[in-house]
Amino acid sequence: MLLLWYFSLFVSIVTLIAGIAKKSWVFLLISSITFTPIAYYFSGANNAWKYVGLTPILLLVLAILTWFLNKKK
Repeated sequence: MLLLWYFSLFVSIVTLIAGIAKKSWVFLLISSITFTPIAYYFSGANNAWKYVGLTPILLLVLAILTWFLNKKK
């Protein structure tokens, strides 16, 4: 189970870097989706770690923003 969690984190980080470098909304959307299980795990915390749960929302907003900027061109 921990191996899947690490794999999800790795894929999320790699696609986030690729999405920012290529300005691709698809990679940013994949990063948002793959980070969701990690965010769900940390959302039950009663300390500052609960804010990790907001990361997929921020990544989704970034993907939508990139999509709108690419659509304008």
